[in-house]
Amino acid sequence: MDEVETYMQQPEADRSLDPSKIEEKISTLRTEMDRFTESETDQIVQMVDELADEFSDRSSKGKGSVRPGDHELPPLPYDYDALEPYIDAEIMYLHHDVHHRGYVEGLNKAEVKMEKARKDNKYDLITHWEREAAFHGAGHYLHTIFWNIMDPRGGGTPKGDLLSMIERDFGSYQRFRAHFTAAAEKLSTPGWVILVWSPRAHRLEILTAELHHYLTQWDVIPLLVLDIWEHAYYLQYKTEKAEYVKNWWEVVNWPAVQRRLDVARQVKWSPA
Repeated sequence: MDEVETYMQQPEADRSLDPSKIEEKISTLRTEMDRFTESETDQIVQMVDELADEFSDRSSKGKGSVRPGDHELPPLPYDYDALEPYIDAEIMYLHHDVHHRGYVEGLNKAEVKMEKARKDNKYDLITHWEREAAFHGAGHYLHTIFWNIMDPRGGGTPKGDLLSMIERDFGSYQRFRAHFTAAAEKLSTPGWVILVWSPRAHRLEILTAELHHYLTQWDVIPLLVLDIWEHAYYLQYKTEKAEYVKNWWEVVNWPAVQRRLDVARQVKWSPA
């Protein structure tokens, strides 16, 4: 117990105990708790909880997962003005640094609140925090895709397997683009138009989502996303949403969409 207590009193940055040792200490403390007084037992319980949290945190980081409440705003893969004249710098700054940041912060808050609810076994507000996690989480993930499927050197048409699959599933690239464009122009609420890979249908589909998460479809993998919220275009295009959609095609990063498809196609379920 003395060794663990000394370890826990150190600043977290100075702790050098291997994660596997942390798990070993947790196990040892739990098996020896009956040897201590009630006050010592309370102290041990607190240390076990802290060690368990640290072990979980270190193990998660080692595996590349994100702990609840640890999501970060990803950097833009280009400068704010890189997509001009199609999307201007002020929009990109506000869209990324204000709106996207808000989704990250909202997701983190919801995850922390739900984690606390699990620890306290108190679920009075769980419906609220689940809704917050759905809204902000979908907003965070879709925006992360959005930044990366645009590029100042983008535009043109897709090539290779992506083009072949678009032609197979939509009849031609022109029909695909007309369908995607019409879905964007006619979406009557803030939301998204999304080209997805369906692991169960084994084909590409075009879906829309109201806000970030309503009236869409599960069990699919987004490949190409277009933000139709007014904050994505209004400062530049005002009410001319169709012009924004038309110009957006000039910055689509088709190689990035192809890379997403290559990974997504590895997921296939038995057709429904």
